[in-house]
Amino acid sequence: MALMDFIKKQFIDILEWTESGDGTLAWRFPMAGNEIQYGGSLTVRESQVAVFVNEGQVADVFGPGMHKLTTQTLPVLTYLKNWDKLFQSPFKSDVYFFSTRQQIDRRWGTSQPVTIRDKDFGAVRLRAFGNYAYRISDAKLFHTSISGTRDRYTVEDLDGQLRGLMLQHISDAVAQSGVPFLDLAANQIEFAVQLKEATAPEFAKLGLTLESVTVQNVSLPEELQKILDQKIGMGMVGNDMGKFMQYQTAQAIPKFAEGAAGGGGGSGVVGDAMGLGAGVALGQVMAQQLSQGLQGNAVAATAAAAAPVGLKPDEVMATIEKLADLKAKGILTDDEFTSKKAELLKKLV
Repeated sequence: MALMDFIKKQFIDILEWTESGDGTLAWRFPMAGNEIQYGGSLTVRESQVAVFVNEGQVADVFGPGMHKLTTQTLPVLTYLKNWDKLFQSPFKSDVYFFSTRQQIDRRWGTSQPVTIRDKDFGAVRLRAFGNYAYRISDAKLFHTSISGTRDRYTVEDLDGQLRGLMLQHISDAVAQSGVPFLDLAANQIEFAVQLKEATAPEFAKLGLTLESVTVQNVSLPEELQKILDQKIGMGMVGNDMGKFMQYQTAQAIPKFAEGAAGGGGGSGVVGDAMGLGAGVALGQVMAQQLSQGLQGNAVAATAAAAAPVGLKPDEVMATIEKLADLKAKGILTDDEFTSKKAELLKKLV
């Protein structure tokens, strides 16, 4: 019976792997109880690494090229099996091939908003998504920590773990950058660079190199998006408060038209105007700003907008609160806010 088994046994003299493009990262050469012929050839292609494993212990690692399997080219396996220099018999060993080409267009994204800390706004919740690319750079580490003895290990098997690493380090990326969140959100390239630097060490622990990261979109909470839009608008008009008031007035015109068409009354229009920092009496602000043009004085324009004559106490307090909000957002300076507050308090009726 043993003789028949020996006759039926095939000796493998060529070991190679032709990738099929199905996303396989690690593939075990099928031995089926056969043995490898001493002096046989091992072909490793440019985008591959081959690893010999003896009884669960990683032995020799081969890079691209054609290798003749002898005791000279298998020094670790020779030591583990206690072969002598004259050993020329077929032998058993598990052989794993690993794809080292880049795995591109792997997707990451936040299924739920991620809370990050920002020096300007404290806790901020954001959504973001993009893609990344990686490759196996340490086949031995990848085998021992990830793929193990499985016959085949694919990119799909690993995707969930890698996406989790990307999301886990979003907060670190923002914190390490030292850049205010609104500036970082407006510069997605810088965001991607910081995310890559924060996540790459975790990929390395798995035997992987994180080659690239892109951030395709960052979605902010609605209130922060409004601040970002306002900041962009301020960038268009510079630091000229007169121009800023014109910008705010222009934004209020559609709301004024909507209120007039719908017959909603003056209170809604006044509320919108106050929300935009244009004052309580929108009609006065619009008339004054249109007459002043681009040469309007910034302080006079803000005072006219924020302190119309004959305000009631509750209106004064509401307007002061709105001005305080504008100061907190950096739209008004401390001196401008103090001046306007004093003028408003004098208008109490």
